[in-house]
Amino acid sequence: MSRLPSLGQLSQPQSGRIVKPIDHQTLSNARVLVVGDVMLDKYWYGEVERISPEAPVPVVRVQREEDRLGGSANVAFNVFSLGAKASLLSVVGEDEASQQLEALVLKTGIEPFFGRDADLKTTVKLRIIGRQQQLLRADFEAKPQREILASQTERFSELVHTHQAVLFSDYGKGGLAHVKDMIAKAAQAKCPILVDPKGVDYSRYMGASVITPNKSEMQEVVGPWSTEEELKDKAQALRQSLHLEAVLVTRSEEGMSLFDQEGDFHVKAQAREVFDVTGAGDTVIATLASLMACGFTIREALPWANKAGGIVVGKFGTASLSFEELIA
Repeated sequence: MSRLPSLGQLSQPQSGRIVKPIDHQTLSNARVLVVGDVMLDKYWYGEVERISPEAPVPVVRVQREEDRLGGSANVAFNVFSLGAKASLLSVVGEDEASQQLEALVLKTGIEPFFGRDADLKTTVKLRIIGRQQQLLRADFEAKPQREILASQTERFSELVHTHQAVLFSDYGKGGLAHVKDMIAKAAQAKCPILVDPKGVDYSRYMGASVITPNKSEMQEVVGPWSTEEELKDKAQALRQSLHLEAVLVTRSEEGMSLFDQEGDFHVKAQAREVFDVTGAGDTVIATLASLMACGFTIREALPWANKAGGIVVGKFGTASLSFEELIA
């Protein structure tokens, strides 16, 4: 493991701010609707003892296999593992991977609402692990047909009224082709709307409560910055042009920066043992959504989300954390 700054951990007052406590009972009654691209994460673990005679690559003798929820399914699992109720709206194929994925979802207690398309290949990410390191990742995927996505938009209209927050988890696989329509419907229902964005066209997220790009994603959209003041100007310009309540930029070792109508609010990272950053962004936005569903403001939820991200980077692969871990 390497010693790197993480997203940070905060459970004490920071910069004069008191961290708002979480009420477990209120959290358990909160309902979050997660919408986006689901995938099945497969892990093959094995021993590496020699190099292949066919090519200069290691030979992995697979000894153990593990399936995990990936993509927006991992986001929903993070919501559920924190103690809130999670519903998951997505599109999958009619294949073995979709059956494995749905079985995993049902085991957790997440309520799935899956549209199915016989022509679609359910996204699978296969990671081969040797000597506690990822040696290879193979992706199997195809974009869904728009007809299936349109039917999910209709179902979204029914579901949004029974949830206290909506979280769009965009992995660029085509599952959110109608996200603009869904955001409009969520706004009418007066739900907090959180978006983990993808790509460079953020106009499709117009009207959301908060978007959470990481540093590189933000640079792709607004261009590079050389000073904090320049970042502030670019972020606020983006927020205003898209009619957002807030933009939250996750910046790895630089912590997190929130830009809203009040100005800017920075949460510092703290050094800790980092094992794997996979899925840390999922945990951050899932924690934000869960707490905003309880009535927290984005500023009140941010220190807890920051702490949650700092915890999961100490775990291997797509990970989550419990309510007990978060408040410990």
